Amino acid sequence: MQHDIAWPGSVRPGGRTARVREAVLQVTGDLLAERGLAGLDLTEVAATAGVGKTTVYRRWRTPAGLVADLLVDMAEQSLPRTDTGALLDDLTANARLVAKTLTDPRQGNLFRAVIAAATVDADTANALHAFYDTRLDEWAPCVHDAVARGEAPAGTDARAVLSAVSAPLYYRLLASGDPIDREAADRAARAATVATMAGTFVDAAYADQRS
Repeated sequence: MQHDIAWPGSVRPGGRTARVREAVLQVTGDLLAERGLAGLDLTEVAATAGVGKTTVYRRWRTPAGLVADLLVDMAEQSLPRTDTGALLDDLTANARLVAKTLTDPRQGNLFRAVIAAATVDADTANALHAFYDTRLDEWAPCVHDAVARGEAPAGTDARAVLSAVSAPLYYRLLASGDPIDREAADRAARAATVATMAGTFVDAAYADQRS
């Protein structure tokens, strides 16, 4: 599902406007990682970033607007998908990237804060969904290419495959507290690859058409 929403500040600016956006979003991420959404105050963001308060209120309007644009920026700055020519290796690269992000002191805390905020704030939830749509779209070709190579059955749902890779790692972050290490990442990739090759993630509508 695509989220074609023009979030406040989501249009890529240039020049001084770009520098203002970069400074504001850097402070936004720092405060989110440190305090969560409840500790995100537009006046403080403006002062810390060295930006006029009026500019911040006019452009982003609310803390949720800041979070939405931060997620847009994070999606834009994320590394492109890996293309190794093999499904297992591609999914392993994806899992290791997720693990690296979630174990980063700043990024891990930031994602905890955003996910927590998304459970109670609809705008933050929509922004988070849009962020993951962007990342899933970026990595989907590794599954499509696997289908073309015969490594995965036709009709495989790329989104379901990639979600199966990252889900165990997010579970460790948010629920179990188990370590998010390379072993955990590689295990998640292997499990998703085996399930993919077995047809677990073939889209139900496609399967019905073929039956």
